[in-house]
Amino acid sequence: MPDRLSDHLRDRAAAIRLAVFDVDGVLTDGRLWYSEDGRELKAFHVHDGLGLKRLLANGIEVAIITARMSHLVTERMAELGVAHVYQGQKDKRACLHLLCEALQLPLQQVCYTGDDLPDLRAMLATGLPIAPANAHPWVAERAHWQTRRNGGEGAAREVCDLLLHARGLADAELAHWL
Repeated sequence: MPDRLSDHLRDRAAAIRLAVFDVDGVLTDGRLWYSEDGRELKAFHVHDGLGLKRLLANGIEVAIITARMSHLVTERMAELGVAHVYQGQKDKRACLHLLCEALQLPLQQVCYTGDDLPDLRAMLATGLPIAPANAHPWVAERAHWQTRRNGGEGAAREVCDLLLHARGLADAELAHWL
């Protein structure tokens, strides 16, 4: 990863204190699965989950802002220790502003990872808008950085690793596991 980071991107990423993620298309592959009895199913990538936990362990807040409501999101985020979970948000930018006020963080210290048009206004309000590899083209062309992996396939982990690397924490993070 270090070889593909410009100084400008590294500086922006190093300033991030809050990482915000959309769910469908970012933490999942974007497909909606329903069981025969109408229950919703979602698949989350385990690499993304560990990445979110490692951000929290290294002092970077994590938040979820999604337009849909899902008990599966509630359960998964609780399992990971993510306290800031906002579902049913039709205006993601307004939600983001309220969250930043509550945390007393300027938007320049926030990154937002989103994949589709409902994410754009919130993404563009932050210091570091990010899109997964399979984001809608209109979103991807406005992101400051795009992951190599698709949403639901480790894209969020790439974001987490970027933030840890930019803050000079990658070596210590690896050493934690050796």
